Amino acid sequence: MAKIKHTKNELKAQRDALRRFKRYLPTLLLKKQQLQMEMRQLEQRMDEVRGEMERLQRGMRSWVRLFAEPVDLSAWVRLKAVKTGSGNIAGVNIPVLQEVSFEAVKMDLLATDAWVDDGRAAVEQLVGLRVEHEILAEQHRLLGEELRTTSQRVNLFEKVKIPEAQSNIRIIRIFIGDAQVAEVARAKIAKSKSVEVGA
Repeated sequence: MAKIKHTKNELKAQRDALRRFKRYLPTLLLKKQQLQMEMRQLEQRMDEVRGEMERLQRGMRSWVRLFAEPVDLSAWVRLKAVKTGSGNIAGVNIPVLQEVSFEAVKMDLLATDAWVDDGRAAVEQLVGLRVEHEILAEQHRLLGEELRTTSQRVNLFEKVKIPEAQSNIRIIRIFIGDAQVAEVARAKIAKSKSVEVGA
């Protein structure tokens, strides 16, 4: 614990600090709760996206097995752009997926198999889900860092700063009280001595 002065000015400073800590603590607790809620929602959405990707891949396996030769859909599916924006949750800037766009690849309808359209749509959907999952993971990482920092601050206020300020106030009040009692005692002694000298 830091050395404190046993003065009325220090007592006022400690009381002001205690009021400030108690005023900020509810805000930090609210922020912590909001971040925890957002993290749970993100985890749920990430699970949903993973489930959709697995379902889509299972569905693709069933019809891809029909073909004797390996299938390469990369010639027909080209990612053009991933547009992201910026969002703000509890003071944390996070990326937000706006759009995933693909290049329009022209196909010769006579030279390609009939299933290529369905395969292309499935691969585009799968790529879109993977991009969404990556952005959700980044949001989760950023919010996790902020949650960790906020939790540390809450613990600092609850377990260190507030008890320390309360203890300092108690120590200073005891010291000032003892000093006042000693001053009164000295005054009585001085008065009694002056009465003796005067008599």
